[in-house]
Amino acid sequence: MTGPAVTRVLVADDQTVVREGIVMLLGLLPGIEVVGAAADGEEAVALVARHRPDVVLMDLRMPRCDGVEATRRIRAEYPGTEVVVLTTYADDESLFPALRAGARGYLTKDAGGEEIARAIADVRSGAAGLSPQVQLRLLERLSGAADPAPSREPSSAPSVVPAAEPPDGLTAREAEVLGLIAEGLSNTEIARRLYVSPATVKTHINNLFAKTGVRDRAQAVAYAFRHGITGSPQ
Repeated sequence: MTGPAVTRVLVADDQTVVREGIVMLLGLLPGIEVVGAAADGEEAVALVARHRPDVVLMDLRMPRCDGVEATRRIRAEYPGTEVVVLTTYADDESLFPALRAGARGYLTKDAGGEEIARAIADVRSGAAGLSPQVQLRLLERLSGAADPAPSREPSSAPSVVPAAEPPDGLTAREAEVLGLIAEGLSNTEIARRLYVSPATVKTHINNLFAKTGVRDRAQAVAYAFRHGITGSPQ
């Protein structure tokens, strides 16, 4: 008889004290095995190639190769390994590049063991593992985009604006499902919210992924917030 599945985790952080502290914390959590620790992005990519972990907890600001580039390389070369960003900063400048690079989770370094374990479990199940602080930051950005301040000067920088109708040929229902993904809901929770079957939800997700060109739920979250797409009302 086999026991419960163990999630194999790699930690990447350039600060020795932080890295060792995270490794120690993870060692206390049931169902998690730390298979390695890296001091920068280059070492993280090399250790992923060697150990093929299920999840990498990835710092963003590291020498030689930062966390965003390391995440991009890991997701491209080892798609079976998920990445959860673990950083001091819950800001847009680091959050959105990390999500676009393929990170499925994003935690601040003040997250406790239970929160880290939940994020790891979420990304392993295909959901987005975002801490409450990061979810709030995303919602603040979306809220600010929904009611932008007037400006007399044209801007060449792209802005996040809510679409009058769903972009990229999305149906209203597909956009609704996308918004619920952005809220962090699982397929089962979306099905319950919309009173449809999980199979129907999966079909909508497959369709909207194909239309928008996103590869996973984390990229879908970034896409939803970039286009101002929100889920259905409670």
